[in-house]
Amino acid sequence: MIRVPAVRVVDEDGAQLGVLPTHEALRLAQERGYDLVEVAPMAVPPVARLLDYGQYKYEAAKKEKEARRHQRSVDFKEIRLKPKIGQGDFDTKVRRAIQFLEDGDRVKVACQFRGRELTHANLGRDLLSKFAEQVKEHGSVERQPLLEGKSMSIVIASTHKPKPQAGQAPEPRTGAPTTEPAQPEPAAPAPAVGEPAGTDGAATPATATATITRSTTGRAPSARTSTTRPAVADRPAEGTGPGSAGE
Repeated sequence: MIRVPAVRVVDEDGAQLGVLPTHEALRLAQERGYDLVEVAPMAVPPVARLLDYGQYKYEAAKKEKEARRHQRSVDFKEIRLKPKIGQGDFDTKVRRAIQFLEDGDRVKVACQFRGRELTHANLGRDLLSKFAEQVKEHGSVERQPLLEGKSMSIVIASTHKPKPQAGQAPEPRTGAPTTEPAQPEPAAPAPAVGEPAGTDGAATPATATATITRSTTGRAPSARTSTTRPAVADRPAEGTGPGSAGE
């Protein structure tokens, strides 16, 4: 309930009604069938609006649910090291941490001490500093090395944007070509060697025709010259003519 002497009133359509006493603003809201809701309590004077409070809460919850659906929860991953870890294992841990940071997660890197190793806590601090130096392009140190019991840890926050969850469509790339490149038109086929040029059955003289043979083995194309032969129908038939055996 509003307990200030005066408020700045905004009606249901968003129009400014000016600064009114609180009791008068409440009476106006009751006459119009709305609730008087304080939307900016820190303003001077506070801002109150005429609206349906039940519908206002429903729309606010709906917007929050929609925003939460498109958000990706940031996980908190943990990587454990030993003060006497080998270089190969150390590199493997670094690559794993980079994968977590690229996904947008936060990573806690902990160095665990056993027995009297705790007396050399500076070795763990140097190891964690080296680890942070290896992943500095993917994350920044959010918490400096802190000794908690027998474990010293740092927290690294990712500098990458969280990847979309499964089922969400990735953002389209800009500048990508939308049409396929034009394909060259195939060349017209060359006339076959020896094909007569006329259509009336007349003999065609022998002509030299140059054809290009294409090699499928990667060799350079070679040119050959062939001579067109007259049609078989224009040759004299066997057994006829002045020199035939039938005469």
